[in-house]
Amino acid sequence: MPDHSRRAATLAARLGFASRGLVYLLVGWFALDAARRGSAPKDNQQAMGSLADQPFGHVLLALVAVGLLGYALWRASEAIFDPERRGTEAKALAERIGFGWSALVHLGLAVYAGRLAFDQASAGNPSSDASARSWSGWLLDQPAGQWLLGAVGLLLIAAAGAQAWKAWQNRFADELSGDVPLPRYACMAGQVGYAARALVFLITGWFLLAAAWHARAAEAGGTGQALRTLRDQPYGPWLLSLVAAGLILFGIFSFVEARFRRIHVGN
Repeated sequence: MPDHSRRAATLAARLGFASRGLVYLLVGWFALDAARRGSAPKDNQQAMGSLADQPFGHVLLALVAVGLLGYALWRASEAIFDPERRGTEAKALAERIGFGWSALVHLGLAVYAGRLAFDQASAGNPSSDASARSWSGWLLDQPAGQWLLGAVGLLLIAAAGAQAWKAWQNRFADELSGDVPLPRYACMAGQVGYAARALVFLITGWFLLAAAWHARAAEAGGTGQALRTLRDQPYGPWLLSLVAAGLILFGIFSFVEARFRRIHVGN
């Protein structure tokens, strides 16, 4: 890959980490507010929609769209071209499948952010929960649809396990560049953030498994449904507040990654 293309791809990926960080900051902030007020938490799409009516909100949404698209393309390149030379063993293939799934999710968010930026979508449009039910229903209508939807649910649960393992082992610090060790407070932010994200992934994956088991797309859900489920548990406001704080910390750590993450974009 030519140097100028490599630099452009690296910049796009870094903007993607920053865009992801902003989305998680918003989701966490609204979840914290929902825990305090007893209202419904916002999901990723609704959180981005909140920017549409802010000063320069459409400009910011356009930047978020570009960043999320860059992040999706980088994850897709990791899945397809394997620039980090992970290989084709079972563990490596599982990681690359996860990268591919991440690429699809962030591509969808990029398209939605772009539509909001150009007034092609409304902030009141269906949430990611409705989107999850829509594509789950489509998948269930395909041959072996229950098995396919169940596989997606298991993929999310496996991703939750990977996120939890990264939090426990503090492995994400190895992905950052620089000779200076990551400060302890930054490590703690990453660990709490990855743990909160793991819990949201786990609940979302469980919804998809339930939808597959009962062949009912209505049982599928996204981030918003996962956060509402936490809110409705015993001591739900406290539990939701803890997860919301973790998502905010994950957003902050994403900004750290935007600056210091090692980006591999080609040979």
